[in-house]
Amino acid sequence: MSGELLAKGYEPHEVEKRCYAYWTEEGLFSAEDKSDKKAYSIVIPPPNVTGVLHMGHALNNTLQDLLCRYRRLKGDNVLWMPGTDHAGIATQNVVEKKLAAEGKTRHEVGRDAFIDEVWKWKEESGSAIINQLKRMGASCDWDRERFTMDEGLSEAVRKVFVDLYKKGLIYRGNYIINWCPRCNTALADLEVEHEDKPGKLYHLKYPFADGSGHFVVATTRPETMFGDTAVAVHPDDERYKNITATHVKLPLTDREIPIIRDEYVEMEFGTGALKVTPAHDPNDFELGKKHDLETLKVMTDEGIMNEVAGTFEGLTREACREAAVKALEEQGVLVKIDEHPHSVGHCYRCKTVIEPNLSQQWFVKVKPLADKAIAAVEEGKTRIIPEHWTKTYYEWMYNIRDWCISRQIWWGHRIPVWICDDCGMDIVEEADPTTCPGCGSTNLTQDSDVLDTWFSSALWPFSTMGWPEKTELLKTFYPTATLVTGFDILFFWVARMMMMGIYVMDEVPFKDVYIHALVRDEEGKKMSKSKGNVIDPLTVSDEYGTDAFRFTLTAFAAQGRDVKMSLARVEGYRHFINKIWNAARFSFMHLEKPYTEIDYANISLSDRWILARLAETTAKVEEAIDTYKFNEAASTLYTFVWHSFCDWYLESSKAALYGKMGDEAMDATRSVLYRVLRDTLVLLHPIVPFVSEEIYSKLPGTEGSIMKASWPECGEFAAHGADATAEKEMDIVIQVISGLRNIRSEMNIAPSMELSVEVQAETEEVAAIVEREKSTIMGLARLGACEVKGVGERPKGVATAIVEGAAVYVFLEGVIDFDKEITRLEKAIAKSEKEVKGIEGKLNNQGFMSKAPEEVVAKVRAQHDEAKDKLDKLTMNLEKLKEVQVG
Repeated sequence: MSGELLAKGYEPHEVEKRCYAYWTEEGLFSAEDKSDKKAYSIVIPPPNVTGVLHMGHALNNTLQDLLCRYRRLKGDNVLWMPGTDHAGIATQNVVEKKLAAEGKTRHEVGRDAFIDEVWKWKEESGSAIINQLKRMGASCDWDRERFTMDEGLSEAVRKVFVDLYKKGLIYRGNYIINWCPRCNTALADLEVEHEDKPGKLYHLKYPFADGSGHFVVATTRPETMFGDTAVAVHPDDERYKNITATHVKLPLTDREIPIIRDEYVEMEFGTGALKVTPAHDPNDFELGKKHDLETLKVMTDEGIMNEVAGTFEGLTREACREAAVKALEEQGVLVKIDEHPHSVGHCYRCKTVIEPNLSQQWFVKVKPLADKAIAAVEEGKTRIIPEHWTKTYYEWMYNIRDWCISRQIWWGHRIPVWICDDCGMDIVEEADPTTCPGCGSTNLTQDSDVLDTWFSSALWPFSTMGWPEKTELLKTFYPTATLVTGFDILFFWVARMMMMGIYVMDEVPFKDVYIHALVRDEEGKKMSKSKGNVIDPLTVSDEYGTDAFRFTLTAFAAQGRDVKMSLARVEGYRHFINKIWNAARFSFMHLEKPYTEIDYANISLSDRWILARLAETTAKVEEAIDTYKFNEAASTLYTFVWHSFCDWYLESSKAALYGKMGDEAMDATRSVLYRVLRDTLVLLHPIVPFVSEEIYSKLPGTEGSIMKASWPECGEFAAHGADATAEKEMDIVIQVISGLRNIRSEMNIAPSMELSVEVQAETEEVAAIVEREKSTIMGLARLGACEVKGVGERPKGVATAIVEGAAVYVFLEGVIDFDKEITRLEKAIAKSEKEVKGIEGKLNNQGFMSKAPEEVVAKVRAQHDEAKDKLDKLTMNLEKLKEVQVG
């Protein structure tokens, strides 16, 4: 076995393709329905069937994959349940656009034919994101892949709907809902995106019907005034206590509407007189019910003014606003217009401004469900991590409103309600009814609406496992262990799964909810197509390799902190992957056979030290993953691999590996190298699965995939001296070598120049350590002579490094030309001072500081810090050199 088994350079694309094919062919992602092993399960947040991989998916699925691979290595029976969501509105829009390109509409082709078209599109294009997740290394149990419109999941949806209905938790009623005039459907509160927009506040006169005066009311939406059915004032408002009028004349109409008094009115807002439009405002709707007011819809579902608007009928709501304001002004009714920025709701799919609309819809009465979901978190049955999201969860759940679950589209789960055309009875059953149980009629019509997509998604943790059947899979893996998700669907999805999981299964759907942050660009800005700062995950994988990309995502996935994605960082971690590869190639040169048993009797200090560091690293990585501190796991591994293993251990072990210390020492070091390399690959595998698999598969003595390896057990090391003492002793050796290397750098001494050194130790213990490890120190620091003695006078003509428990002196006579080096440093300092002065001139220029973009200023400041640091180091080196020359 030799390093030639690994190619000279790591080629990620070829390795990734081959490794993933091997994993799937061997069924290494498969969970066991029933097993003696500890069960660990995650359900994937099902991406929309219309979706393509974006940075949020990349981060989310990297962390899920990390957890699943880690738990497999820990010996668990792991289920990562994959699947996609039918995404009702989004998918319908895609297929409607496709039909439009062919000159057709869904109404022209008809409902059944349209649904066939959607299924056809889904089969042809709907798996794109799944293939992209596989590119990222996602180790889902793909044989179990589900879709929210699968037959089994559809059965679960119908069963839950019927059960909730029969228990009085689903009802149909008139209510103000969020309506999208473009998509022609109701939207849940959470599907409305609010955006601050500049607006206007129109102050209008509403004259008293008896001619005794008028109210001035303020509104942001004059076009809705045609639906006003009252004006309300607060009963304690002193301005209006003496008013005797009982009605006002509604401008632009021939109607009179009542004056009502209610404590709901805010006396401080506007004039304290509130126009009440029950059909177009949720708060007015409640006020209207309380005072038994008429409800008048003033526009169609497409946002066009209807007959209630009189002469304005047929105008769009925007055009009506403009025309109505002009008419009000002409009639002297318009008092003034104020600028009034306010939050405007938009459809989360098509971005159309939402219209509050009175409509008959289906609702879930959620408070009884929410109360149990709140209690589950309060009692610790489910943890939300990071903790601060728990407060957000409570705030939303305590203020939850009934959930509008009907959608006026065709793609989705059809509401299982049939209406008898003869007697009007509602029939709600799991099986399609054929006759009306009330009158026996066979003239039944199914409700044309479909269920909100999130209704089926709320059942995901148990419906994907076969419920309502009592499957072994469900018995083994429910409740799931962990849910990894973004904060943006905490309410859309997580809270609803909590409610439905507890209702249906009488148990929480997951024990931990880990909420990750947002992936932003390198300047911390949110990625968007309009800003042109979107980074395509697949492009990053193509250029740098998936492992480098995954490690970057993990390294910056700190709890509660957004990830700033920089391609320079990915490039840096590509170097790390190459470092792992090259370290393995070097190791393979010395591992012609498996060295599975460590020869503790003959191991060196550096051997004991690296085993102690391996044990410490294993414990830290394990704790970090168990507590969802993914960035700490990555940081710990990076430090261990790059610095401990590559920079120090491989270098310090070369003498033994090349036989300079004897055969026994060589074999002992090989046994340690084998163990450390093997275990390090296992530790790395959850984050960088491809490179770890490729190296592990070629390591002597390994059989099968690294996915079948076991998480490292390091308990034996300390009993053989691989403990804190070894770390303390090796630390002294590292300090001495580092001190000597720093002197070389500071004094501009060529690496090839052998140096003479005197080490004055403060204690016999330190002296013994340095003496014992002298050969390692001399080899790594390139020394010709090294004398170890107790503390004495400082020799003349030396550069000094102070380390823990000792002073290290490097004799410089004959090594450097003091005058020449001083001249060189003085020239370098003069050049550096000029550079610093030039940058400071920019930073002191008020014109530049006020006009330059923030990122440009930040870049100049960074340049200043770097130049100043360089100047400080040059100055310090000059001072040291002059001190040595005088000495």
